Amino acid sequence: MSASNFKAAPMPDISATDRAINRVAEASHRLNEAVRRATEAGYSVELVRVSRHHDGAGNWGDQIVPTVRTVERTTEA
Repeated sequence: MSASNFKAAPMPDISATDRAINRVAEASHRLNEAVRRATEAGYSVELVRVSRHHDGAGNWGDQIVPTVRTVERTTEA
């Protein structure tokens, strides 16, 4: 076998702030996709704030949980 021509790619140099924002954005996109799929599967999804996280320096973030319910469908003959 011949030697590989692959080299390690340098990681992008982004700040911790940008990394944190990217994580929230990515998680939001995944959550939205999951809500869309659940809705298409016949569920209703509501995101409810259950708490608010504070860092002690004036920054805060809402923490949520989903409530999910199905619609009871009756069949009429």
